[in-house]
Amino acid sequence: MNWISEWALPKIKTLFGAPREVPDNLWDKCPNCEQMIFHRDLERALHVCTHCGHHMRIGARQRLDITLDPGWQRIELPRAPADPLRFRDQRRYADRLKDAQSRSGQEDAVLVAHGAIDGHRAVVAAFEFSFLGGSMGAGVGEALVTAARLSVLQDSPLVVFTASGGARMQEGAVSLMQMPRTVIATRMVKEAGLPLILVLCDPTTGGVTASFAMLGDVQIAEPGALIGFAGARVIEQTVREKLPEGFQRAEYLLEHGILDMVVKRGEMRATLARVIGLLRVPEGAAEAAARQDLEADAAPPPAPALLAPPAAERAAPAG
Repeated sequence: MNWISEWALPKIKTLFGAPREVPDNLWDKCPNCEQMIFHRDLERALHVCTHCGHHMRIGARQRLDITLDPGWQRIELPRAPADPLRFRDQRRYADRLKDAQSRSGQEDAVLVAHGAIDGHRAVVAAFEFSFLGGSMGAGVGEALVTAARLSVLQDSPLVVFTASGGARMQEGAVSLMQMPRTVIATRMVKEAGLPLILVLCDPTTGGVTASFAMLGDVQIAEPGALIGFAGARVIEQTVREKLPEGFQRAEYLLEHGILDMVVKRGEMRATLARVIGLLRVPEGAAEAAARQDLEADAAPPPAPALLAPPAAERAAPAG
């Protein structure tokens, strides 16, 4: 057996070449129907299952890529105080935060960018659920306030993609104070007469739902998205009743008037562009209307019409 292992096998390996290593991430399994999908097919489908249509979760950066036209620019956000309470459970909160930042490559759970959606200028904020569950802490509140200020400054609509488990409990009352703060951010946009569009993705729960996520001018959701405040099991234990099928899913909320529409991911960009086009005055139309008003005010009043002679005078013979 020595000549086989020491001479024959090396000769065979040299003849046919070393075996190639096959990556183990070529296939993904749908969490809904459990079908295997080739990774390139899944990317082309925008991470929507090609078998059952289940919308899988995607990151904030990918969300911006598929929503905004090429050439969008990311906004640098102000730094929020890290670990204001010096919280610690099984690990220090500061360590958890550093791990999330190194994995995601971003400072907190929200990315803000400005660009265009099919030619319509817009400011877009997107949640990253893999960053501590997309929880809302001081950094998230600062990001949404910055997005609202930029929207007002650029006279552009604000689009927010939510995907969050709620408030970040490691920041205690600081996190809860972001709820009224984000509500104020929505008021800034609305008082400027700009559209505020909320796209609720899976999941949108807790303090995010209880604050700014339900205050949009237009409420859109992806199919099958989990949207609610408390969990279904907690509600059942509280009301002591069995909840209906599909409770807290996007389609159920659409039927009960909480959402305006449920849009597939592949159609989201075109839908946002259409909604923005309907809500925004076309560029130049406002100036043209104001110019017409000024011209109408400056024009002299029309001359009064000459009175017609009496009928007797018209009937009288000449001379």
